[in-house]
Amino acid sequence: MEKIKKIRVAELFAGVGGFRIGLEEASKYNENNKFNIVWSNQWEPSTKIQHASMVYENKFGEENHSNEDIAKVKINQIPSHDLLVGGFPCQDYSVATTLKNSKGLKGKKGVLWWEIYRIIKSKKPKIKYLFLENVDRLLKSPSTQRGRDFAIMLKCLDELGYAVEWRVINAADYGMPQRRRRVFILAYHKSTSLFKQINKRKLKDWILDEGVLAKSFEANKSGDFIELKLDESIKNISDNFNKKGKVSPFQNSGCLKNGKILTVKTEAYYEGDKMVLNDVLADDSEISDEFYLSDSSKDKWKYLKGPKKEIRTTKEGFQYNYTEGGMIFPDQLDSPSRTIITGEGGIGPSRFKHVVKSKRGLRRLIPKELERLNMFPDDHTKLDGISNTKRAFFMGNALVVGVIVKIGEELLKRIK
Repeated sequence: MEKIKKIRVAELFAGVGGFRIGLEEASKYNENNKFNIVWSNQWEPSTKIQHASMVYENKFGEENHSNEDIAKVKINQIPSHDLLVGGFPCQDYSVATTLKNSKGLKGKKGVLWWEIYRIIKSKKPKIKYLFLENVDRLLKSPSTQRGRDFAIMLKCLDELGYAVEWRVINAADYGMPQRRRRVFILAYHKSTSLFKQINKRKLKDWILDEGVLAKSFEANKSGDFIELKLDESIKNISDNFNKKGKVSPFQNSGCLKNGKILTVKTEAYYEGDKMVLNDVLADDSEISDEFYLSDSSKDKWKYLKGPKKEIRTTKEGFQYNYTEGGMIFPDQLDSPSRTIITGEGGIGPSRFKHVVKSKRGLRRLIPKELERLNMFPDDHTKLDGISNTKRAFFMGNALVVGVIVKIGEELLKRIK
């Protein structure tokens, strides 16, 4: 009997453990290779009480878990590992802020890319595989040099001996219950068989048919291929990349090897079963009164969700015309949900919170339903001292676990 190979994993910016849940689930479907999380790190600089880390430790234990600022973690504190994963904080690129205000890699949280870089560059033996996640805004930030941040990341990885593939994936396009669009980035060190595979293939074939992401999530070409070269220094790229361009050259799919980039727009192709919002709803008997909209608040909810065409005044007294389209209210139950955001919790009326119609009336989603939209186990974030609002915040920051499962399954097949 062939010995099971354990792929050692270090999980950065772990949150409440979405990557870990997905990789451990993927391991159930492979008899020979298994992911084994040997170290994890979760630190939230903006809060004294480390709620996310508390949830992580409650579910997975305190052993080999670090609740320390990653910038203060020494390289020798991180055990050797084969795969580095992480959804590195993305507030600086997030759709929750305007692109003009997006600070990208130079922003407070954007600088955390350099902590990933520090680990990749310094760790010996070299980390073989990287699996990263971010908002798709990353491909076109900052507003002054569209695509510069991603170009810097690719240049860093190229210099360190990695080939890279990326794909923007909307979970709902592949039958999952939430419309959540994120860019997933895979990198393979030159010492791996996957690097050798990608080196022998044409980049266009890898992107569309043969790559790990292509095998995980089928997609069709919907634009022209764009070729780029990263033959300047990181500093020159930082200073000069796409300074005169109005749009980013990076499309939603692409690949880098040996300094050459090929990128193309793709569209999802999927004919399987599809989940909708109604599939995740709990029984009415599970819903406490606090989640139902009060009669006194309904007019405010309708106003915030509705279309607007009005004159508003700034703090300085300047008047301007404000227009905004209406949102479906309550949310449609027969389609995937809208994207969960971090402000999903709390009783206050909001344009962006989900509201569904039930037998007892209009209500917000409970934490368990939000977990289901991200394909987490029921009550994964339930813990004494963790409020419902905080649990909703976790899910606004989380990823859709089902995407990690699919990519993880394919990775396990391809790692030799």
